[in-house]
Amino acid sequence: MTRHLLDIADLSADELRAVLDLAQRSDLPRVLEGQGVALIFEKPSNRTRQSMEMAVVRLGGHPVYIRREEIELDVRESVEDITRVMAGYHAVLAARTFSHGTVARMAAVSVVPVVNLLSDHSHPLQALADVLTMQEIHGSLVSRTVAYVGDYNNVARSLAEACVLLGAHVALGCPIGYDASDDELVRLNALGTGTVTQLHDAAAAIAGAVAVHTDTWTPMGQEAEERERGAVFKGFTVDAALMAMAQPGAGFYHCLPAHRGEEVTAEVIDGPHSHVFAQAHNRLNAACGALAFLKGVR
Repeated sequence: MTRHLLDIADLSADELRAVLDLAQRSDLPRVLEGQGVALIFEKPSNRTRQSMEMAVVRLGGHPVYIRREEIELDVRESVEDITRVMAGYHAVLAARTFSHGTVARMAAVSVVPVVNLLSDHSHPLQALADVLTMQEIHGSLVSRTVAYVGDYNNVARSLAEACVLLGAHVALGCPIGYDASDDELVRLNALGTGTVTQLHDAAAAIAGAVAVHTDTWTPMGQEAEERERGAVFKGFTVDAALMAMAQPGAGFYHCLPAHRGEEVTAEVIDGPHSHVFAQAHNRLNAACGALAFLKGVR
């Protein structure tokens, strides 16, 4: 049976730990030797493209970068037809899309693994890098609090899934209207041994946390909402006063790109407890671990 990685929740807790173990190995076998990996990008990226290309190279494969205008999903050909064609050329299909439905449709017909590089619903490879970095810096996340402040978006969802599977307590600090639904909280709390609580106050969410995460307030494609969101998220900027509510030595994390003065101050993101660049560099290791796992390495 072909395994896909569309969401962190596609993995069991043991499988997630296996992926993270693979991500830390320097001796991964070249399981993609002589094979191609299609990298389909509906939207541009810095970290995702570079980390995936280099991960494929490390595993012996050949990355093929494909821009949106080159294939025009559901314009020149259907998502399903494009997927079936590409699956005959490549060992893995990976896509960064606007709609999660696109990667779901790909996975439904693909005979090779499909990897979600980012969708409007989830960002699994980012979450792998997030928890990998936190474990490297803080040790085990079991029974420790990881705070997320801001919009409950694709990044927050995947981070929460990964943390719950690893036994962490997740504290969400999200404004009303940009928060997780009650059904979503029930789903998250049923995933693993960790727990998720939601507060509508940034300071309350950060209190006692070993790690504090945030993301841009206005995602790509929703720039028209920037002014409205700026008003709603007032008070959710992670600054030194908020970080002081966390545990001593707590780390700051951001998936990047960051907007200094909006979701985080320069003092925090450029300060000694910021781990955003280690987090970004772990995107490469996370991609290696995920690809190796999908190709059967254990």
